[in-house]
Amino acid sequence: MSEAQIPVSAGPGLHLDECRSLSPTSLFGVLVSAAAGRVGVDPRALAVRALLHLPRIATSNGWATKWQVERELTISAERLHRDVRAAGSHLPVDNFPLRDLAFEEIDPSRALPVLTSLHYLRSVRPSSIYFGLIDPVSKLPVNICSISPLQWKCVARWIDAESALRPEQVWDVSRMYSVAGAPPNAISTLLSKVRTVIRRNISSAALLVTAVDPNLGFTGSSYRAANWQHWMNVKARPYLYESGRYVSPRQLRERFGRCSFIELQAKHPGRFQQSKVRLLDSMIFCCSVNGETTVVPAQDRRRLNR
Repeated sequence: MSEAQIPVSAGPGLHLDECRSLSPTSLFGVLVSAAAGRVGVDPRALAVRALLHLPRIATSNGWATKWQVERELTISAERLHRDVRAAGSHLPVDNFPLRDLAFEEIDPSRALPVLTSLHYLRSVRPSSIYFGLIDPVSKLPVNICSISPLQWKCVARWIDAESALRPEQVWDVSRMYSVAGAPPNAISTLLSKVRTVIRRNISSAALLVTAVDPNLGFTGSSYRAANWQHWMNVKARPYLYESGRYVSPRQLRERFGRCSFIELQAKHPGRFQQSKVRLLDSMIFCCSVNGETTVVPAQDRRRLNR
């Protein structure tokens, strides 16, 4: 089915809160399952991609019609199908138990085709180092994560003020991707092994951080399972879109030299959009490279502005 051949369906609207729950029995879950089966893609990956784009069409109160959601699911499913085909030779075919997977650093030439096609953001951070769990037969990654120097200035300032760690001592787990058939606990296992290798090989590293976006249905469960702690929240900015497709502020700066929506919209009328609905704050999880990670009670977590 082409993007122009989109099924039209009348019915009740959906709220983003319901969609973010990722419940398979919700209306959104049923629509995701139908679109994924129709096109032949993984339902979870499709749900995340759709959630990235639903804020573009949602009202300021977070509502979208059933027809709008079906349309976005169809478009996202077809794009995901093309991306899976493009990256297919870089992914394992068979499934293996966790004990059979090997941990190793992955060369960018092997990591980039996967992350730039199949991670929902379809981009990577400059100066990243890649690690993954590798299947024993094809020697291809079952999951991949990238770590890169911390770029969140507001997070760096807070960490410096609260723990006196310099920015160069903090590394960001900036991307995480797992294939649909990854065994349970693969992500938490990978995170644990990354912490160990960072402790052994990067003497200046003292803290790992990552951002978890609940707008995409993420809860941070894999990070909690690896003994990471929720330290703070960062106020969400509107999602930005170029020609109907999500684009990050960093990508806009790289392409256009600026990321101001107002300036870009004035220069390219109709090309850019931003979400209107109020988005949920990003959750910042942290893990000490050496020793136990401090627990920050919920009432003590700061809310940072970008």
